[in-house]
Amino acid sequence: MECTINWMPDNGMAFSAQTGSGHLLTMDGAPDGGGHNLAPRPMETVLAGTGGCTAYDVVLILKRGRHDVRGCQVQVKAERAEADPKVFTKIHMHFIVTGRGLPEAAVARAIALSHERYCSASIMLGKTAEIVTSHTLVEA
Repeated sequence: MECTINWMPDNGMAFSAQTGSGHLLTMDGAPDGGGHNLAPRPMETVLAGTGGCTAYDVVLILKRGRHDVRGCQVQVKAERAEADPKVFTKIHMHFIVTGRGLPEAAVARAIALSHERYCSASIMLGKTAEIVTSHTLVEA
């Protein structure tokens, strides 16, 4: 996996990232750090990527189990250290999983498998942050 990051000096503290799969992502800093608030902060993209990684796992695990999953939302809230490096210290991920006849145990197992075995992003962040999960089932 690779990614190329380029600073866009005409835009203060904005950066463009081109991913190895050929996609573009823009990031920007806060105004107090020289940014213009035109795009997500780099650490927000880390958090969003982690949420996407675990949501992908949960949906895939449920589909492979032949469950009728129809939606998956992950609400992620994180706390960061006060001093540099301002690593994530606590992350709460709340999953809202929608489907027909989804067994609660299957959803709980899919979330646990993601965080214990498959989601490299959350496993990596778990080295510095306490990760807590919760979930709600919604019948479709």
